Amino acid sequence: MGEVIAIINQKGGCGKTTTNVNLATSLALLDKKVLLIDLDPQGNATTAFGIEKSEIKNTSYSLLIKDSTITETMIPYNLEGLFIVPSNIGLSGAERELGNLIGSEFILSEVIQPVKDSFDYIFIDVPPSLGLLTLNAIYAADSVIIPIQAEFYALEGMLDLLKTINLVEDRLKSETNIKGILITLYDSRTNLARDVVADVNEFFNGKEYIFKTKIPRNIKLAEAPSRRKPCIIYDPESAGTEAYVKLAKEIIKMDG
Repeated sequence: MGEVIAIINQKGGCGKTTTNVNLATSLALLDKKVLLIDLDPQGNATTAFGIEKSEIKNTSYSLLIKDSTITETMIPYNLEGLFIVPSNIGLSGAERELGNLIGSEFILSEVIQPVKDSFDYIFIDVPPSLGLLTLNAIYAADSVIIPIQAEFYALEGMLDLLKTINLVEDRLKSETNIKGILITLYDSRTNLARDVVADVNEFFNGKEYIFKTKIPRNIKLAEAPSRRKPCIIYDPESAGTEAYVKLAKEIIKMDG
């Protein structure tokens, strides 16, 4: 059975979508079958794969309101084993439409069940908020990856997020495994970045797994979305690409 992983942080700019896109692509290149579900109304992950948002009918929105099935929404990328459920601005109405339905937090978990056994990994890209879409992702996920930007307020945001996950677990009566904490936008030349890593390690002190791989601040990672390609396709030799391939291998090794 495939592992469903939500990459979450209510703070924007921490590399959440960048991690979803490039980690999913790296795992596919390492011969894993991967599905990425874009659950963010901005649709940045969709754009990063070169999918024209305005021209698609079957999206994560139509999936949640059950106008389409998961197999009808999946778009194959031009890389064997990689599929995307796209998103567009239409998803912005989902929380309002679904919010009053009993069990609305469980819809995503329900609709992805038919394909869960068909993939090694299913990633969910969520908006930088803690609304109904994120609740759906947390409940559907077997585990979460939490990206932390190497900056001064990183741990403050982390504490808020961990409290939210605990509240969601209590509300939904479902335990969410934290697969790992990922340091992003890391610049080893700065004292601040090194201090953030030291603080994260001290805070968790073995309570949560902290990925050995750190994602560097890298211009190619920033440029790739504007070229509508994952960085590993846009520039296979970049430091950003190398970091995500290393992270993918670390995850495969974790899963044994």
